[in-house]
Amino acid sequence: MKASPHARSVLRVAAALSVAGLGAYAAQAAFAVCGVAATGFFEIYVYNALIAAAAGFCLYRAAAVERERGAWLMLGMGLAAWAASEAWYSIFLAGDPAPPSPSVSDALWLLFYPACYAAIVLLVRERIREFRASLWLDGLVGALALAAVGAALVLPAVGAGGRFADVAMDMTFLLGDVLLLGFVIGAFALTGWRPERAWTLLGSGLAVGALVDGFFLWQGATGSPVDSTLVATLWPASALTVAGAAWQRPAARPRRAEGWRLLAMPAGFGLAALGVLVAGLVVPVVPTARALAIAALLAVIGRMSVTLRENNTLLEGTRREALTDALTGLANRRRLMLDLEREVARADERSPCALLLFDLDGFKQYNDRFGHPVGDALLARLGGRLGNAVRPAGLAYRLGGDEFCVIAALPEDQALELRERAREALSDRGRGFDVGSSCGLVMVPGEAADVSAALRLADERLYAEKGEGRRATVTRETTDALLKALEECDPDLNGRFREVSALAREVGARLGLKGGQLDELTRAAELYDVGKVAVPSSILRKPGPLDESEWSFVRQHTLVGDRILSAAPALSSLAEVVRSSHERYDGSGYPDGLAGDQIPLAARVVAVCDAYHAMTSDRPFRGARAHWEAIEELRGCAGRQFDPVVVAAFCELTDAAIEPPLRSAV
Repeated sequence: MKASPHARSVLRVAAALSVAGLGAYAAQAAFAVCGVAATGFFEIYVYNALIAAAAGFCLYRAAAVERERGAWLMLGMGLAAWAASEAWYSIFLAGDPAPPSPSVSDALWLLFYPACYAAIVLLVRERIREFRASLWLDGLVGALALAAVGAALVLPAVGAGGRFADVAMDMTFLLGDVLLLGFVIGAFALTGWRPERAWTLLGSGLAVGALVDGFFLWQGATGSPVDSTLVATLWPASALTVAGAAWQRPAARPRRAEGWRLLAMPAGFGLAALGVLVAGLVVPVVPTARALAIAALLAVIGRMSVTLRENNTLLEGTRREALTDALTGLANRRRLMLDLEREVARADERSPCALLLFDLDGFKQYNDRFGHPVGDALLARLGGRLGNAVRPAGLAYRLGGDEFCVIAALPEDQALELRERAREALSDRGRGFDVGSSCGLVMVPGEAADVSAALRLADERLYAEKGEGRRATVTRETTDALLKALEECDPDLNGRFREVSALAREVGARLGLKGGQLDELTRAAELYDVGKVAVPSSILRKPGPLDESEWSFVRQHTLVGDRILSAAPALSSLAEVVRSSHERYDGSGYPDGLAGDQIPLAARVVAVCDAYHAMTSDRPFRGARAHWEAIEELRGCAGRQFDPVVVAAFCELTDAAIEPPLRSAV
């Protein structure tokens, strides 16, 4: 608690005086150390001053400290009402042999109870963050059990006789005390029976005060003399204990309810209620006490069912967390192994199962560049997209790091479609990054009969594809660098090579090339004239025909291209195609005079596509020729300059899919 040094000094002095006054009051009540004549002074002045001091401590706490101000203001006002009640009684009613009932003193004292109830509720709202149903029931069990015991002990005496007004007031005070004990027990239950120091002082102060009230109610109802005794000292002691709670530092954070206290305390209260019922078999017990005891036991039963439900919920949550990846919300490796065991056992030739293992490409660079928190956010985003992409056919898993997995009960053709959807989900591109994925696909039971074999084969295929992907990336990056160099040499060359490459890919596909062969043809068609970087731009852009010396420069470009590509391991397989791209089918080409099938098929395809593109494009020394003229020229040169099979495939292609866009461009 924060207070000025002067205020802290005043508080210490006031606290010391209060403790000293309490000690003096106790000594006088027990031993009459100041003589019997001084008893009235202690009962009227010291006693009332102690209650008033307790009220002052709470009210000053509410004024000086903003936190929990409302709760301590209510308690201060309640203690002030109690002090006013005692003062009224001392001044106006102490000497009356038959004081009125109810009186102003009674009304002021009754104000103490609602103030305490409100303060406890406010403190619970401020300090307790966990309001489980079982904790509420713990408080109910304790309150009902204590009410049953109190009713069994006090109620017969309070209701035995006397004036109706007196009995009514005694019953009202008894009800107020029982409710106050119920609030205290409920608050303690909500702390998991592990209250902090402030709660301990507050609860014990209010509980002791209520118990002392009950004792004196019983004493008055049974006709015993209600004199100043050591027991009466507990009233101001309880008030000062509450005031001491006001100045305790709140705990940093509420502790979670757990441990043996969660069961020991409600079990103890349940045994107390059971004791009331058992006692009723031996001695008379008022019906109210019996009913409260039965209600307490029913609350214990309800508490047991709520505990069972909470434990089942907790167990289910623990099981779910154990099988779920915390970052992405996907199933984790443990769940994968369980599901894969089941699917492998279930799968057969008619109902196969696909296992797809994914590893992100480019994620490490992304993580290094943007940091781990951003990397985790990307993983969470990609994981969510993967889960949505494979539903409802399959279930997605995160194995850890940047590894993901999918299990789907699908035939191979549908599994391949699912793989492409999953690849798209596991990709993200932006400025400075490109994240994709490699995949290993295994069909069960066709390719693997057990879990370990399926995982091993999927892992092998994954890393084989990852290696190919790395090589493809290097190849693409090297190709782009060379094309950029060509563009710097002649801006028209880059566009030309890409157009020839697109034509060559279509022709190659018509000739039956697939996969790696088709990719190699496409790259060769982009780089077939890469050697022209060594040809002077004056020759490349010459508006008229070239002379023999200039042609000698041009004819060297295939050899230059061969040397350039041979120096790049990722492109070395294209070197032979580029070297042969200007050979002629009849053997009259350059640089090696190859003929027929001696010329690589890719080089023969590139030659046809390059010739067509050259004829249908504007050049410095002539205009573009019409599509049909270029086709006639190709057919006329088939068997001499060009491979007849390639020319036929090209002409069929241009008469079908390629012809409209080409004619519109010419």
